[in-house]
Amino acid sequence: MGMWSRLNEWLWWERLWLPPNYSWTQLEDRDGVVYAHPRDMLAALPLALALVAMRFTFERLVGRPLSRWLGVQDQARRLVKPNATLEKHFLMERGRPKETQMAVLAAQCGLTLRQTQRWFRRRRNQERPCLTKKFCEASWRFVFYLCSFFGGLSVLYHESWLWRPVMCWDNYPIQPLKPALYYWYLFELSFYISLLVTLPFDIRRKDFKEQVAHHFVTITLVTFSYSANLLRIGSLVLLLHDSADFLLEACKMFNYARQQQVCNSLFIVFSLVFFYTRLVLFPTQILYTTYFESVLSWDPFFGYYFFNSLLLLLQLLHVFWSCLILRMIHSFTKKGQMEKDIRSDAEESDSSEGEAAQERPQLKNGTAPTDGPRSRAAVWLANGHKSTT
Repeated sequence: MGMWSRLNEWLWWERLWLPPNYSWTQLEDRDGVVYAHPRDMLAALPLALALVAMRFTFERLVGRPLSRWLGVQDQARRLVKPNATLEKHFLMERGRPKETQMAVLAAQCGLTLRQTQRWFRRRRNQERPCLTKKFCEASWRFVFYLCSFFGGLSVLYHESWLWRPVMCWDNYPIQPLKPALYYWYLFELSFYISLLVTLPFDIRRKDFKEQVAHHFVTITLVTFSYSANLLRIGSLVLLLHDSADFLLEACKMFNYARQQQVCNSLFIVFSLVFFYTRLVLFPTQILYTTYFESVLSWDPFFGYYFFNSLLLLLQLLHVFWSCLILRMIHSFTKKGQMEKDIRSDAEESDSSEGEAAQERPQLKNGTAPTDGPRSRAAVWLANGHKSTT
C-alpha cells in the first residue's frame, strides 16, 4: 500500500500536469463552479462497450439494408477445395508462399503449378472482406463523425476560442468545465476506445499500423488534455479532425455502391477539406498557439512538452495520409474516377496477371517450355531437390 501510495502521488505530481505555481486544490469544485477531474474519464470505458454493441446493432439493422437499397453487390467467390497441406502453408506464409515453395507444394499434392496458384488466389480472396462489410463499417463511422462534428460545432460555436485560438490560454488552468463540453469529450474518447476494442473485427488495411498509432495518440491526447484542463485546445483538435472524416466515410460508401459521380465529387471536397484543415489550419493555428502563444502567460512544464510532442506526432500522421491522398488524386486525374482505396487489397481473379507471368517459363536456347501435370515442379525436383514433408 505504501508503494502504491507513492506511485499515485508521483503520477499526479502537480509539476507534471499543471503550470508552475498552480495546484490541484485550485481546481476543486466550489460555489457551483465545476472543473475537469481525471476520474471523470472512467465513464468512457462502459460507454465504449455500449458503442461497440450499438455499432453491431446498427450494421445489422441499418447498414446492411442500406447497402442493399444502394445496390452494393458482393463479388461471387469460388470456394477452395479443402487441402490440409496447402492450408497449413497458407497460414504459415500469410497466403503468399514463394515460387519454389509453390512448386514443391504442387508436387506434394499432385496438382499442377497453375492449380496450386489458383488455390492460393481463391483462398486469399476468402479472407478479404466483402463490399457489404466495408459499407457497413463506413456507414457506422459516417454517422458517428457526422454527429460528432455538428454536435461539437454546436458546443463551440459561441465560444471565443473557436474563432481566436489564443483564447484557449485565457486564465489557464483556472477554466470551469461546461457540461456540454464534457459530454462531447466523453463521447469522442469512448468512440476511439471502441475502435481499439473492435480492431480484430475491422477491415485490416495497408495503413493498419498508422491507424493503431493514431488511435493511441488520440486517446492519450484526449485523456491528458482533459486531466490537465486543456479542454479548449483539445476541443479544437477534435473538431478539426471530425470536419473531414465524415466526408471520407461518405466517399467510401458511394464508392462501394458504384455511384462514381457522387463518389468523385465527395472525394474532391474531402481532399480540399483534408488538406486545408490538416496541412494549413492545424500547423498555423493549433501548433502555433500551443508552441508559442501558450507560454506567454506561464513557463513551460512537462505537460507542455508532452502535449506538443503528441500534436507533432499527429501532424506527421497527417503528412503520411496526405501522401496517400495525393497518390489517389494522381490516379483520379489520369483515369477520371476514384477506383478504390489504395489502402485496401484488390480482389484477385482466377488468372492473376502477376502469377500468370511467373508460370510462363523463359525460352532458353530455343527449347520449348514444358507443360504438364507438374511442369515446373517436376523440373525443380529433377534437379536434385527433395520435397519437404
